[in-house]
Parts: sequence; structure tokens; C-alpha cells
Amino acid sequence: FLKKKLSIVALIPARSGSKRIVHKNIKFFHGHPLIAYTISTAINSGVFSDVIVSTDSEKYKEIAEHYGANVSLRPEKYAGDQSPDIEWVTYTLNELKKNGREYDLFSILRPTSPFRTSETIKRALYRFLESNDTDSLRAVEICSQHPAKMWFVENNMMKPVLIGDNNGVPWHSCQFSSLPRIYVQNASLEIAKIGTVLEKKSISGDKIMPFITEGYEGFDLNQPYDWEYATYLINQQMAQ
Repeated sequence: FLKKKLSIVALIPARSGSKRIVHKNIKFFHGHPLIAYTISTAINSGVFSDVIVSTDSEKYKEIAEHYGANVSLRPEKYAGDQSPDIEWVTYTLNELKKNGREYDLFSILRPTSPFRTSETIKRALYRFLESNDTDSLRAVEICSQHPAKMWFVENNMMKPVLIGDNNGVPWHSCQFSSLPRIYVQNASLEIAKIGTVLEKKSISGDKIMPFITEGYEGFDLNQPYDWEYATYLINQQMAQ
């Protein structure tokens, strides 16, 4: 499968302070803690040298290890509501490097995406390896609400977020199907070269290629409604 032997690490972020769904990363979903699905998928893909859960919680650590992952405990300052990914990713990779574990690539797999499969990961990695000069790959899907239909409100007046027109008709007044195709990132996965973090101080770098997810591969559980809908999808055998 791999063109050459590469060392790749899966990084699974699982901070304990989620607000919209309390402790969502370890909340039971269809018989297991939510994080278990991402750990299992990463391990079963067979492409990772290590599967590392980054967390600030001893309880999460115990659960992650039970399902077969290794764990990197991150400081509380890298686990806040507004802590950017670059902080915990850099910290984790440097801690692993101190222990003699160095890699060519890393992949961020968020535990809120339980319908991502091992085949999803392998398909994305294959695409990434086909491009030699790409810094990273990021999962995206066609946006359901087009930004050309979105507005800023200033002084009680509206201004469009995107300005454009089709034959003189402003985008905000055009049919969705006639607008430029716009993609939104989802929680399924990201893949990047280690140098993007350790050298460019970025998790994505400058050259980012798309990985367009299929079906429910990019479904993200963040709101109570998402949880209910995900359960419906499983019960109706529309996802697994």
C-alpha cells in the first residue's frame, strides 16, 4: 500500500472540557465510549506506527489505553476552549521526540467522527502520497449553507460575506446550484508532514489538498441533535 516505509502517527485529541455535550469524547455511543471508535479505526487501518490520544484527563487516559491506544497527557494550558490545535500537536510531537519516537507524517483523527472507517483513512493517505509537494490534506464536504448567502450586520445594515454575481445577479440572490462550489472542512481527518509543525509552525502548511468525504464519513457529533441523528442513522442501518 505505501510506496515506501513511512513512519506515521495518529493523533487523537480528547480534552475533557467539552461544553455542548459534557464529556462527549467518552460518552457512551452504541455500546462504547465515543473515542473507542476512532481508536479502533486507527489501529485497524494498519498504517500507523503509533496511535496516540492527547488528553488532559487521567480518566480519559485509562479509557484510551483500555481500547489499545497510547496516551500523551497534555498540560491544562493546552486544553482550553480556545486552545489552537498547533499547541497540543507541537507539544505532543516534541514529547514523543524526546522519547525517541520520530515520524514522517501525522494524522489528526477527531473522536467526534465515529463513521470514519479504516478504508477512509487508507483512501486519504493514498491520495496524499500521490502528491509529492503537498504539505497537508484535509477532509472536506460540499457546504450545505453557502457563504454567498451569509451576511455581516453593521450599524443595523447588512453586507454580504462574499461578493460576486452571475450575469449581473448578485450571488446572494442566485440559486444555490448556480453558485461556485464551496467546501467546508469536517472532523474526519487531517494528514500532514511533520515539518509543517516543527519547521513551519503550522498544522496545515501552505499547500493543502482536499479529501472529499463520502456519505457519513465526515459526520461530526458536537451538538445533542447530532447525537440523536447519529443514533438514528445506526438504527436505520444507514451508517455503522
